[in-house]
Order: sequence, then C-alpha cells, then structure tokens
Amino acid sequence: MCHHISLSDQEQLVEKLEIFKFQGRDKNGHKVLRIIGKFLSARFLSVDALKNYLEENIFPRLKKKPFSVLYLHTQVQKNENFPGISTLRSIYDVIPNDARDNLQAIYFLHPTLQAKLFLATFGRLHFGSRLYGKLRYIKRIDYLWDHIRRNEVKIPEFVCDHDEDLEGHQILDCGLESDHPRVCGAPFMDSPVTMYSTRCI
Repeated sequence: MCHHISLSDQEQLVEKLEIFKFQGRDKNGHKVLRIIGKFLSARFLSVDALKNYLEENIFPRLKKKPFSVLYLHTQVQKNENFPGISTLRSIYDVIPNDARDNLQAIYFLHPTLQAKLFLATFGRLHFGSRLYGKLRYIKRIDYLWDHIRRNEVKIPEFVCDHDEDLEGHQILDCGLESDHPRVCGAPFMDSPVTMYSTRCI
C-alpha cells in the first residue's frame, strides 16, 4: 500500500498517528521518545518515509542530551505489522552517532517470547551488544511507572486493553504484583483511530 501513497503523505501519516513522539521523562530525568510499534507497518509506510521523518523531526532533538525510548510492542504481529529486520536495520544505520551515544535505555513494553528470542539473536548481530544491553523489558503498564514518571506519557487505548487482558492471566506475570494505579492519556481527537482512554486515570 505504501507504493500508492506519496512520500509526503506517508510522513503526514506518521505525524498523525504519533508513531514517534516525545513525552515526559524517565525517573533519571531523561526525556522519553515514545514509539508505537503497531503502526510501523511496511504495508503502509516505506523505509524512506520513516527515515525522512526521523531525520527531519526526531534525530535533531537527540544529539545534545541523554534520552530514553519507550517502545510499545503491543499487538505487533510478525505476519501483519512487523516492519522486518531489513527495515529496522536501515533505520538504525541512519541514526546519528551522537544520538546513539545519548540513548540511555529502551523500555520495551509488552514483549513477546518471540520478540525476546529475536532480539537475543538477530538483535545482537545486527545492532550490537551495546544497544542490546540498554533494553529493559516491561511486562505490564503498572511496572512502567517504576522507570518513567507517571502522568507524563499517554498510553494508547489498545495498549490499555491488552494490559487488562493480562490482568486476567496473572500467571504470565509469574506472581509479580504492583500497587501503582494505571494511567492512560486523554483522547487524541484528530487521530483516525481512538488511541487513548481516560477510563484508567
């Protein structure tokens, strides 16, 4: 589908879906770049569109100060909306060295076993052990607030829904519990989908 949409329209779609957005800070005071993995679909967005958007809107803000990444892996499926290793590698290759040096941590929310295995093998090979060592797997939204300041990051509604499903399967959390209340952002009215929910504030 991306071949039938102009590059500029694809970049506007990236902006509208808020795939890459700076929101809040982590507990160490570093600004957070939130990435919504579900929308990084090769069917809708080309590598060139993603790279252009990042180079114009994101990378210039990453060169001067330390930052962290919050990556939402919720509902990313290999056969549906996973961008592929070649796409990820192409994006990684254009990240400025200063930005790589300033990256402090990658908070990976809702990792699947497949994703962990993938990153433990291909991730180390293609992105290096230095980047892999910055990964922090976060099973549940509740645990996210141990690392990121609450009320400063909007969590999409579909991520909250998935988290609620996990609540019904406590065994997946290996008995771990958290007393932090969940916080989700307010609705984003211009988005083509209902992205945020106020029901868990």
